Amino acid sequence: MKYTTINWDVNEDEFDEYVWDKATAQYWLDTRVPVSNDLRDWRTLTQTEKDVINKVVGGLALLDTLQSEEGVDVMRPDVRTRKEAAVINDFLMMEAIHAKSYGTILTSLNNQETVDATFDWMNNNPRMQYKAKRINEVYQTGDGLQKKVASVFLEGILYYTNFFTPLWYRGNNKLANLSEIIKLVIRDESVHGTYLGYKFSLGFRELPEAEQVSFKKWMDQLLDDLLENEFAFTDEVYSPIGLAEDVKQFVRYNANKSLQNMGFESIFPNAEIEDINPIVMNGISTETANHDFFSQVGAGYLMGNAESMGNEDYEY
Repeated sequence: MKYTTINWDVNEDEFDEYVWDKATAQYWLDTRVPVSNDLRDWRTLTQTEKDVINKVVGGLALLDTLQSEEGVDVMRPDVRTRKEAAVINDFLMMEAIHAKSYGTILTSLNNQETVDATFDWMNNNPRMQYKAKRINEVYQTGDGLQKKVASVFLEGILYYTNFFTPLWYRGNNKLANLSEIIKLVIRDESVHGTYLGYKFSLGFRELPEAEQVSFKKWMDQLLDDLLENEFAFTDEVYSPIGLAEDVKQFVRYNANKSLQNMGFESIFPNAEIEDINPIVMNGISTETANHDFFSQVGAGYLMGNAESMGNEDYEY
């Protein structure tokens, strides 16, 4: 076997390099967001509210663990260009950071007993386990296009059930640093979903018409199955704080967006941005960390201060 170097001056698909530049410019670490500064707000919440937040953050930790260990890596065998493989590598790193960041949130706001209980819940909740297993089945047995669909549905729909709560509190001017991490994650996932949706559309258009029809039927069945479980999960988690129906509408809106990313029509009428709880949309748009494909590092992210090194820095 002869090894050849990747040549970034060769333009196979200009979108690869654009997304690489975008994704690497957005690099962030959870340790630079001071979640513990939210403790004052945290102590004003009821125990029920805290339980809901812990569950949704814990659920995100489980799903992003799956994505970092399985979901991104299974895309690599089906890349169309070598730059696409590089982009996938970046996505993999960021999914690992996302998974870690949820642990940072939990440990910053809770005692160890509560953190352990949250991890136990997320690892054993039937609805959480169903969605993880259903997605991973596609990752392990599906073809390249099916894997992309599963990834877009996971990152573009299922995550958003859990994103809702932090954004809702941010829209109410609470838990600013927790929600800043969520907005940083959303910004990354917007890039991931747009890119994988684009790559999916290239492959899907190459299928014969009969195969497109068959594939669309499979995709619709997968989406129906996932949403049935997701809405049941929403009732279970959000009913205690009266937000279940608002969350379901948020999920429908993001289901439409995910389908559009892959080149399909929306399936849910009356699920446009103006139909979403305005407090949540306010939580997304607050300050500089906007929910779009073009935003940069968020307002709550702490940047380091550089200073010149001197001889004393080498004295140990």
